[in-house]
Amino acid sequence: MDQLATLIAGEIALSKDPGSSMKKWREIFGVNQTELAEALKISSSTISDYEGGRRKSPGIGVVARLVESLIEIDKKRGGKVKKQLEQNFAPKTEVFDIAEFSKAINGKDFAEQIGAECVANPGKLKETNVYGYTIIDSIKVIIDVQVHDYIKMYGKTPERALIFMQVGSGRSPMIAVKVGRFSTEMKPSIVVLHGIDKVDPIAQKIAESEKIPLLVTNKPIEEIKKALKQHEA
Repeated sequence: MDQLATLIAGEIALSKDPGSSMKKWREIFGVNQTELAEALKISSSTISDYEGGRRKSPGIGVVARLVESLIEIDKKRGGKVKKQLEQNFAPKTEVFDIAEFSKAINGKDFAEQIGAECVANPGKLKETNVYGYTIIDSIKVIIDVQVHDYIKMYGKTPERALIFMQVGSGRSPMIAVKVGRFSTEMKPSIVVLHGIDKVDPIAQKIAESEKIPLLVTNKPIEEIKKALKQHEA
């Protein structure tokens, strides 16, 4: 997938209403349901059901095929829509607070230092090492950061902990991690959800399927930074 396709696929996957987002992009490209259905080799009623929320949201693979089909149809028409959309790639704000460690910290030790509880893949924590961390404002990531810029949150190495602030249920951060892996072929060693009491079961399932230890902590961010400062390069 090219950058534009990855951006659109990410927006659809992260949307609270994927069907409406699919419809929006189809209409932006000026493609009707029949044309899109023919390109995907499915029925137009299936497209209608997705867009109307009558069918379970498609997985990332299906969304990727859908977006690539829209771009391919546009290409056959001269590629005007794609060219127009590609003019807006720069992220609006800097939302990644990145720190690198001078040497690896074991995942279990890392969890203890930030006062975290492991809610998914606890068995992998002991065998996991982190070489840094990134503090991320979840809301700003979803609103302001384009999917192809997700690679920036990995700093010098993906073997790090991603600490998500402004978390609701934890679902969106984990979807962002999954989409980020899909577009950058990277995934973090650990994901931390900050300031959350109850984790969405889907967030836990994504963590389990991606084999990423998922931690939760309510320790103040400044205290977390202070605790980890001694390890910074």
